[in-house]
Amino acid sequence: MKRWGIGLLIGLGILINYFDRTNLSVAQGPLSHLYHLTPGQMGIILSSFGWSYAAFQIPIGILLDKIGVKWLVRIGTLIWSLATFMTAIVSGMGLIILSRVILGAAEAPAFPAASKATGYWFPIRERGLATSLFDGAAKFSNVIGTPLIAWTVTVWGWKGGFWFTGIVSILFFILYWAFYRDPKDAKLSKEEAELLREGGAQEVGEAPGGVGHNLAFVLRQRKVWGLTLGFAAYGYSFYLFLTWLPGYLEKQMHMTILKSGWYTAGPWLVATITDLLIGGWLVDRLIKKGHDSTRVRKTVLVIGMILGLAVIPAAFTKNPNVAVIWIAVALGGLAFSAPVGWSIPSLIAPKGTVGLVGSIMNFVNNLMSIVAPIVTGFVVQATGSFTGSFVVAGVVLILGILFYVFMLGKIEPIESPYERYDNTHTEAHQS
Repeated sequence: MKRWGIGLLIGLGILINYFDRTNLSVAQGPLSHLYHLTPGQMGIILSSFGWSYAAFQIPIGILLDKIGVKWLVRIGTLIWSLATFMTAIVSGMGLIILSRVILGAAEAPAFPAASKATGYWFPIRERGLATSLFDGAAKFSNVIGTPLIAWTVTVWGWKGGFWFTGIVSILFFILYWAFYRDPKDAKLSKEEAELLREGGAQEVGEAPGGVGHNLAFVLRQRKVWGLTLGFAAYGYSFYLFLTWLPGYLEKQMHMTILKSGWYTAGPWLVATITDLLIGGWLVDRLIKKGHDSTRVRKTVLVIGMILGLAVIPAAFTKNPNVAVIWIAVALGGLAFSAPVGWSIPSLIAPKGTVGLVGSIMNFVNNLMSIVAPIVTGFVVQATGSFTGSFVVAGVVLILGILFYVFMLGKIEPIESPYERYDNTHTEAHQS
């Protein structure tokens, strides 16, 4: 059962990772007043994490497939901890933006590494729940993190949130260094080693054919682009809520920072529950019962995205309770589609390229972490309302549904020509 301990460790890392991402969202009110920022300028600052996070995704995927999960996450965790402390220490928006850019680069391995490690540690039949452990942690971080950071900001000022998350991050760095190992380096029971070997867990190692050839090959695959563009549509709404939900509740619903923190937690709690129960447990259970795995996964993906369209009616109410209910429906649906999306790279990628495929998907997804905050900020600045921003998110989700339905195809491994050559060459050499 060592794999489930590793799964929880990975999930804890993502939980803390998202504390560092949301602390600026919670502190945006005091920062806006301190530096006299317009909503458009605040949108640019909120997007600064995504500049480097997105830019590093494909290089990180290559490094993951080359040097592995353990060392890349160790180094990244140390740097992101220091970048969080830096945000609390420096003064002036230029240095705050720089610290967020460093944070984005350091946290770039987080999700691709989690996806790749899950591929190493879990057989295919457990991949849904295992993936939802770390994907659900991203949502649950807002349940406990947003109110907690809101409290620290209220008590100690905006820098208090960054000191708190920096300390938590350095503690995780110590924990990860001590306990994470790849399966080949871990002391597994005979039964668990056999389960991983026979259950379709990914093998540790580089892809045959080299980085350049494999990158060019996977970029030509329709299946990869169906997944990537559909997931990016999910990402637009996710990052809209992640960066602007506290600000929406403060600006449009006239809440205090502390109250907005508690109201923000509700929809994210719904998202955590649906992520684990539907995107994780139910998907695995349906597949174990013999239902077609492609049909199960694509159905969950599409239903989740359709529920995400609840962002549109949320735009047209002035009642904060009604708005939060619609947002909870939207986030709940998007949340249970996300772990399915994150499980797919390890199910379709050619041998040795899970990190690469996951990073391509996450690169385009995280372009949305740049686009969504900026578009939202300038729409709010131009209209004085979040209504247009929420409608834009709904339109993007409709496009994502079309990509999933018509481009993704059957969820099965893509056979690489380099893998075929490598197998033939190996057999000839052995004979």
